[in-house]
Amino acid sequence: MLREKLKNYNIILASGSPRRQGFFKELDLDFTIQVKEVVEVYSSELKHSEITDYLSKLKASVFTDLQKNDILITSDTIVWKDDKALGKPKDFEEAKQMLQDISGQMHEVITSVCFTSKEFQKTVNDVTKVWFKILSEEEIDYYLKNYKPFDKAGSYGIQEWIGYIGIEKIEGCYFNVMGLPTRLVYKTLTEIADR
Repeated sequence: MLREKLKNYNIILASGSPRRQGFFKELDLDFTIQVKEVVEVYSSELKHSEITDYLSKLKASVFTDLQKNDILITSDTIVWKDDKALGKPKDFEEAKQMLQDISGQMHEVITSVCFTSKEFQKTVNDVTKVWFKILSEEEIDYYLKNYKPFDKAGSYGIQEWIGYIGIEKIEGCYFNVMGLPTRLVYKTLTEIADR
């Protein structure tokens, strides 16, 4: 369906995340993967979705050789708790601290997706609220040792064991918590195709 509408475009997904790549396959889109390194640094004055909007655009800025029909898609996800961003943990101790911080609390997962071509740039974002039960130290240690979620914002994957046993409820898009608000990506690509 959307694949047919986009047949004259080259969709480039700039993400090494297996989850995001899987989502694009499941959305039935033709795409290629190109990943370029970028130092993810942002001003401390940025808050909430300003951070992910900025970082998703920053990831696009290193692609200076886009062709006429290319649509580059970059994205960034953070966990937002107590007016600060939780990114990917540096090590076991930081991961443990993050899980202790979100235990028994509500936090927000924010993902921004930036669509860039030679003619335009459009950034969209989505926010999902997630409530965790109180996690025991044994549960946190078990999860970290067995699942090693060090590549995930906030140190957890909702689709993994910790999500099964720990999440009491969510408000918003489940897939956003996994790292991509799929319906928003589909909607935006449809709008681009219909331009």
